[in-house]
Amino acid sequence: MFNCDLHCHSTCSDGLLGAADVAQRAAGNGVDLLALTDHDSLDGLAAARLAAAAAGMGLVNGVEISIEWQSLQIHILGYAFDSSDQGLNAGLESIRSGRVERARRMSAELEKVGIDGAFDGAMRYAANPCLISRAHFGRYLVEIGAARDLRSVFESYLVPGRPGYVEHRWATLADSLGWIDAAGGIAAVAHPGRYKLSRAEMRRFLGEFKDLGGRAVEVVSGSHTQEHVDIFARYAREYGFLASRGSDFHGPGESYFDLGQLAPLPDGLKPVWEAF
Repeated sequence: MFNCDLHCHSTCSDGLLGAADVAQRAAGNGVDLLALTDHDSLDGLAAARLAAAAAGMGLVNGVEISIEWQSLQIHILGYAFDSSDQGLNAGLESIRSGRVERARRMSAELEKVGIDGAFDGAMRYAANPCLISRAHFGRYLVEIGAARDLRSVFESYLVPGRPGYVEHRWATLADSLGWIDAAGGIAAVAHPGRYKLSRAEMRRFLGEFKDLGGRAVEVVSGSHTQEHVDIFARYAREYGFLASRGSDFHGPGESYFDLGQLAPLPDGLKPVWEAF
């Protein structure tokens, strides 16, 4: 099997390893083609590319863009784009600029339930302060004993209806797909099984995604069950989407799967990497 892992993160967003270390780990795990997809940032691509080349592994430009669709935060993956494109870079900067203000509001909400110092605590985990995220808050909450591990953080905090959650205005679906398309890339829906959408809402979202130029869906994901894989394989066939595969690796001990350790795509799907 041609081993592609097209979803992972470094310290340039909310991962635990530097971009070069992520690439080296992927190569060591037998990955043939990697996409580093940091949240709203392209900063790690150059280092990852050098490390991938040294290890004899392919690397494709990647990013994971935070968007809002019908008041729900959804992530869009971009692949094989021109990383110097001015429109894409300006769009990502517009998203990053609001993260610190959101983090301060999250900290204030956590203070209401007796958790002090969360902003400074989360910032200690953020190698790139402009990309402070819920994962950084989660690591602080684990550190102080408020949660057992990062996975359980999101059962009790930082999600709608739980302490620490705040609403935030992200980019729109049209924004993200426009930036990726103008930069010559391919857009994919990241881990669609994670979104709390009804069947009708998911169909409406996928239809809008396709109408706006979206071309792929992440079928095999580190956060997908086998049921999710089966469901989104059917959607990929129905809508004519290319299929992607990615671990969503953030670091050792924090991810469901290590780099390159996922099951293959189901039969009958066209892999997105064939379009790169």
